[in-house]
Amino acid sequence: MPIDYEVEYNNRARVPEHTEIFARWQREAADYRAKASAEEGCALGMSYGASPRQYVDLFFPEGSGTTPLAMFVHGGYWRSLDPSMFSHMASGLNAHGVAVALAGYDLCPQVSIADIISQIRQACLYLWRRFGQRIMVYGHSAGGHLAACMAATDWKSIAADAPADLVPAGYSISGVFDLEPLIHVSMNQELKLDAALARRVSPLQWPVAKTCVFDAVVGSLESSEFLRQSQIIAETWRARGATTRYEAIAGTNHFTIVDALPDPNSAMVDRLAALCLHTQS
Repeated sequence: MPIDYEVEYNNRARVPEHTEIFARWQREAADYRAKASAEEGCALGMSYGASPRQYVDLFFPEGSGTTPLAMFVHGGYWRSLDPSMFSHMASGLNAHGVAVALAGYDLCPQVSIADIISQIRQACLYLWRRFGQRIMVYGHSAGGHLAACMAATDWKSIAADAPADLVPAGYSISGVFDLEPLIHVSMNQELKLDAALARRVSPLQWPVAKTCVFDAVVGSLESSEFLRQSQIIAETWRARGATTRYEAIAGTNHFTIVDALPDPNSAMVDRLAALCLHTQS
């Protein structure tokens, strides 16, 4: 029986309460931004590119001195949402002494997925040039795809001043790495993928350094395609020599899975903090 890709990839239809979840995220994000601003613990709207959406919001942990640096990339199928909706996702890692940047980017169909990959690379380079630190990149959904792209980037081919391992570790939450199935879904009117383009922007197809550490996690309640996506990137990159890990997180769907990020005591944040330490080794 053929796979119904429209059903498999329509996460909002699978989680009817997503509008309430989004509203809660916006409230919690605004609260965390207000708290961080009042305590002078953030730098908001730092531009890394020409368009208004090319900016990072940076949230600092308490204390002073050099801290590990992470970057979170939001989802929305490359065509919706905004970093300001996810400010509170920085709080778990902030509590572990990690500075967290949240990266914005232009959206499809105004730009292509290849353009977005390039923009997130520029965000990483902006952070490198400003702080001189390697970065652990993590992201949700389309942001998970972009985290994988950063982990597999040949940085020396992008910028001579960047270290080859600018992003030595990545963590994807409910990501998509094989984009060819998206050719068959209605959102492709905005993504504008054909077979050749889909393969070009699929990190599943890319070489990856043997020094790369990459986790792909997914909610156990997600569709079979989303489970497959995370399994296949972990298996494929492991076969190419990278250190990878796959986990289906029990009882979570495509949206509730990220509720662990603001919790400094969650297993997810513990793992992310460990990956951040890896960037300093």
